Amino acid sequence: MNVMSELAKWDNFYVIVGSAAGALIGLQFVVIALIAEKPVAGAAEAGAAFANPTIVYFSVALFLSAVLHAPWQTITIVAALWGLVGLGGVAYTVIVVWRMRKQTAYKPEFEDWLFHVVLPLAAYAILGLSSFAAPSHTRQALFGVGGAALLLLFIGIHNAWDNISYNVLVIHAGANTVQRKNKPNSKERN
Repeated sequence: MNVMSELAKWDNFYVIVGSAAGALIGLQFVVIALIAEKPVAGAAEAGAAFANPTIVYFSVALFLSAVLHAPWQTITIVAALWGLVGLGGVAYTVIVVWRMRKQTAYKPEFEDWLFHVVLPLAAYAILGLSSFAAPSHTRQALFGVGGAALLLLFIGIHNAWDNISYNVLVIHAGANTVQRKNKPNSKERN
């Protein structure tokens, strides 16, 4: 089996996933910059627990897309790279768990644990395991990498939306309500 022909079959997939991940990274920077104008207590700790991993998920999807477009002669080196990414991702997920427990700005719910721990851990484990399968089962291993990259992209999309909607609809809406209550209306001024 020719590694190049197997990788070439994935070109369009990784162009789409990589482009989406790159664009979403840029949008996250814009949103964070806008939200930063009105910081709330504990935002730094919560950001490290909930916002930073989202950028990591998009970055890993982008990295995998780039790496799998390189003209590799054998699957061994690229499989080792995505295996290291998987191993690093598992370690990073442990850090995310620690940060989620440490921060006090927000009490994580089931959905948070699912999208910040369980699903990323599954994606990173698939990456790690598929690296071992790559030399003998290249085609199946590439499906594992593609599935992991797509899962990380979807996790990132979910978490970006969750972060933004929470900040806009809960945090900033609550701050605006407090400001309106404290601001005298025209009847009170007269």
